[in-house]
Amino acid sequence: MTVPTLGTLSGRKLVTDLQSFGLQIGEETGGISRKGGAGPSDHKTITIAGQTIMVPVYTSGARHSPFQASKPNSSGASVLVKDGQALGTIHFPAAPRFYGLSTADGIPYWKIALLHGRDTLATTVHQTCIRYADRRTSCQFCAIGQSLEADRTIAYKTPAQLAEVAKAAVDLDGVRDMVLTTGTPNVIDRGAAVLAESARAIKAAVALPLQVQCEPPRDHTWFQRLRDAGADSLGMHLEAATQTVREKIMPGKATVSVDRYMDAFASAVPIFGRGQVNTYILAGLGDSAQDILSLAERLIALGVYPFVVPFVPISGTPLENHTPPSADFMKSVLAPLGQMLRAVNMKSTDIRAGCGRCGACSSLSAYEQ
Repeated sequence: MTVPTLGTLSGRKLVTDLQSFGLQIGEETGGISRKGGAGPSDHKTITIAGQTIMVPVYTSGARHSPFQASKPNSSGASVLVKDGQALGTIHFPAAPRFYGLSTADGIPYWKIALLHGRDTLATTVHQTCIRYADRRTSCQFCAIGQSLEADRTIAYKTPAQLAEVAKAAVDLDGVRDMVLTTGTPNVIDRGAAVLAESARAIKAAVALPLQVQCEPPRDHTWFQRLRDAGADSLGMHLEAATQTVREKIMPGKATVSVDRYMDAFASAVPIFGRGQVNTYILAGLGDSAQDILSLAERLIALGVYPFVVPFVPISGTPLENHTPPSADFMKSVLAPLGQMLRAVNMKSTDIRAGCGRCGACSSLSAYEQ
């Protein structure tokens, strides 16, 4: 069988399509996967047309996807097939070397931090959240407790553990940045305190760009404290564009309104810099394309990078059967958003650390070009 070569433009379309439809894989497929947890989940990492991305594979939608991957060969190469037609070669990256190590007390490094995309290390410092246990307040898409229940992580990663794993990931696997997120532990600093403590320890051990992610703390002086602790960029994630959708999908988190986020962004950008404050927006939760683009316009004017990704329903959550956004819907958002970012020269490649720099969960960066 002759396998075509995937170019940049065809690759961009395929990335958008794959992240909407998902990918059918065999049980023998190796590589790096992510199930449960606080962030993008039920994914597997693949490299396509030179771009390393995360694609849904463990969702109900992926089981019916028109895209399939053949069994990878010894180097991780696989043929991507759609409706029986070979589209090109993709690769399943091997697990990083630091995954084979453990702490002195026997905790595997991969339970402390995971590789996302090509070269981003990510961890949830507190694998618990004050909102999670009560579905009247929890984010309906969140699975922060699943990986803990399945013994795939630990409840709290100490600063010393994070520093140890970060240094190993840099030394052994060339990791280029790290994301520190957290479940919300309280309604005062909303996780900023534990993130500052963690960032300080990591920066003392290794020169690694860091993004910290939390809800906006009540006291905005935390932004300078996080910067002083070593955070290079900041993520405060709205998740949805309109207050109506936020109240429906994340009733607890929505008590921190869009307007309060905007005030926090305005305080944080002068400290971290233009484009170094990001927000994660999940397309497909109920906002229209225009809702998302209107919010993105406001964010960009403030100097905030709007990282828009397709919503992926995670098994075991209230939204596990929610229909993800179509590829056409994603294109209707990402194409004009890419133009908006180009017009003001705000690029993912200029972000020092974090989800926007990694870009594995969205094809947005391809639309910036």
